[in-house]
Amino acid sequence: MARIPDAELERLKRDVSLVRLIEGQGHRLTSQGKDLVCKCPWHDGDDTPSCVITPKTNLWHCFGCNAGGTVIDWVMRSHTVSFRHACELLAKDHPSLAASVADDASDGPQKISPAKLRQAQSFSLDVGDQALLDQVIEFYHQTLKTSPEALAYLDSRGLGNMKLIERFKLGYANRTLAYRLAPKVYKAGNELRSALQRVGILRDSGHEHLNGSLVIPLFSPADGADQSRSVVGAYGRKINIHLRPGTPKHLYLPGPHRGVFNREGIEGQAEVILCEAL
Repeated sequence: MARIPDAELERLKRDVSLVRLIEGQGHRLTSQGKDLVCKCPWHDGDDTPSCVITPKTNLWHCFGCNAGGTVIDWVMRSHTVSFRHACELLAKDHPSLAASVADDASDGPQKISPAKLRQAQSFSLDVGDQALLDQVIEFYHQTLKTSPEALAYLDSRGLGNMKLIERFKLGYANRTLAYRLAPKVYKAGNELRSALQRVGILRDSGHEHLNGSLVIPLFSPADGADQSRSVVGAYGRKINIHLRPGTPKHLYLPGPHRGVFNREGIEGQAEVILCEAL
């Protein structure tokens, strides 16, 4: 894996606005002299905002838990990814930086042990398409619970109750899925990406179909003694209000629409209330 040049790292730290990144994640910033402050998302009891953002230096520091650093450190914490993966996420939104940061096949074949390959790839091809789709929905569900921007959106719609989030397995797609896959230069990574395209999670371009969306899975009726349910579809709702013209706010996985949201809630009922969308 090629090392990211120091000059490119400095450009990334300097040119990617920390303020816009934090605001884009749903955090409310208020002025405090030449700085901005917000409630720290990484420790409880922050009633008085203690996380200070300094636009002039593009740095942040929390006086409550002593966390701090650059825009890269913020992404590492908010997305729970490695240093390099954080750089790649930031570079995707800044094409002039992407070429130096990208980790792709241009680096050539790399040696990697089978154990490390299994560790890098969090999803399995051996289980079949249905179980793979179930795994991805569970990944999106866990991602939502650590994503302040998605939780803030749910709060704004009156849907921030954690019991509701758990009950309906609400999730969030934020481009971190690719970092749980083995590199595509390996057979296992390439085959898994093909399978994810087949079930509609990835587009032909390799990008996540529901990227930037709150993900609401649609399940089959409960079956068997354990009342297990399988994912038969998913609806995605973009949470960013600043979308490029023509970008759809509402998406479904490709293919025929299947499943009914909260099917159990209408069983035995004489009346059904149909809502437009989230």
